[in-house]
Amino acid sequence: MKILIVCLGNICRSPLAQGVLQQKCDEAGLQVKVDSAGTAGYHQGEPPHPDSIKVAQENGISISHQRGRMFKTCDIQEYDKILAMDRSNYCAIKTSSGKSWDESKVSLFLNELNPGKNEEVPDPWYGTYDGYKDVYKLIDATCDRIVEKLKNELSLAQN
Repeated sequence: MKILIVCLGNICRSPLAQGVLQQKCDEAGLQVKVDSAGTAGYHQGEPPHPDSIKVAQENGISISHQRGRMFKTCDIQEYDKILAMDRSNYCAIKTSSGKSWDESKVSLFLNELNPGKNEEVPDPWYGTYDGYKDVYKLIDATCDRIVEKLKNELSLAQN
């Protein structure tokens, strides 16, 4: 299973979600590779935002090794599931995917926690550190739900 998490610049929300989800999957013994990307190339090759790194570290997760990258057309085929942090990212993924678009693979990240509500993870970029902590809480709860769903899917597949 390969999961891609996408936000705008790939330095705040998606790298944080990548780190949280990967750690939770590893701890659950799930064979899942988690990656992240941005829909804009503002921060290609850069590490995550210092506040994303800090909030991750405070929760026992290291994301400082990650580097920003842009979403690529081939990502729609390479990943089993693509989770967008907001509607704008979702639309950019759809546009970038062109003829490869597969709606069954792409959804809003928070729909994993609150199905069908189409809620967005707020971008903490313009705010204070408290915004990063709030985003971490949303991501953490959503990742718990994703891992629970993956474990249930694996259990059903084995029966």
